[in-house]
Amino acid sequence: MKDREKKKAINAFVLLASVIIIISIAMGFKGFSSILDTKSPADTVIINKPFKLPADVIFAGENLPLDNFDTRESLERELLTSAYRHSSTILIIKRANRYLPVIEKILKENDIPDDFKYLAAAESEYSNMVSPAGATGFWQIMQETGREEGMEINNEVDERYNIERSTQFACDYFKKSYEKYGNWTLVAASYNGGRSAIDEQIAIQHQNNYYDLLLADETARYIFRAVAYKLIITNPENFGFRIGKNDLYPELKYYEVKVDTAVSSFSDFAGHFGTNYKLLKFLNPWLRKPYLTAKQNKVYLIKIPQDGMRNGERSDLMN
Repeated sequence: MKDREKKKAINAFVLLASVIIIISIAMGFKGFSSILDTKSPADTVIINKPFKLPADVIFAGENLPLDNFDTRESLERELLTSAYRHSSTILIIKRANRYLPVIEKILKENDIPDDFKYLAAAESEYSNMVSPAGATGFWQIMQETGREEGMEINNEVDERYNIERSTQFACDYFKKSYEKYGNWTLVAASYNGGRSAIDEQIAIQHQNNYYDLLLADETARYIFRAVAYKLIITNPENFGFRIGKNDLYPELKYYEVKVDTAVSSFSDFAGHFGTNYKLLKFLNPWLRKPYLTAKQNKVYLIKIPQDGMRNGERSDLMN
């Protein structure tokens, strides 16, 4: 008797569970079919874009042909991938406040479009990074290429880490490329892909417009990535970033001293100027050793932090 009642109870539980499962499946299919059904506006799934693509975008004085679907989608891709890396994007915005004034000045002195400062964001995110291939610094310069252009690169000094020297290197490259192409967009593309690669594709495709050329993926994305950073840095709130002035990295105040003799200890050198080795190397990352060997007829400009560089800068911003 007990076994019979137990069996009835089990059967009742199984029946109830089956009914629940059948109802759930039916509702699930109905929900799924409503997602697929685009005939009824009430049942259509709507994807809200996190930002609005500008109607007109200019890079280095040239309008991006946003009427072309591939141009528009390429820019949108870079805005999505660049803006929504969050922590990395925030760091780029914060660093831009510190380093762009340095880059802008050198670009202006060389008659290079101001927008080229965003190429450095695309290259290195405004940091002295080193790529897996060995490209180094803000402008990602290869060792052999840097040496060919007269940069000092050895185990004691590596000017690729010097923002002023490396930006001048980039400007020299840009000017030579502009003499060749007469077009700033192709100049920028050639910095990423190399002139020979650009020339080869121009010859193959019989096109000399960056936006009409099929290029290697990295170069094809390069201009759009730079433009994306321009839009993000100049208007971060449009992409959901609310970063106050006090949160931006301040420009660093320093003065320069000329050094034309050997330095046996940069720790002692720093102490002589009332600072420390850490801050000295922060301002002069191109000094790769704690000492410097004298070179004939060579003068180095070494940055020394001004009083209050560490604390005064921040308090100045907050006043």
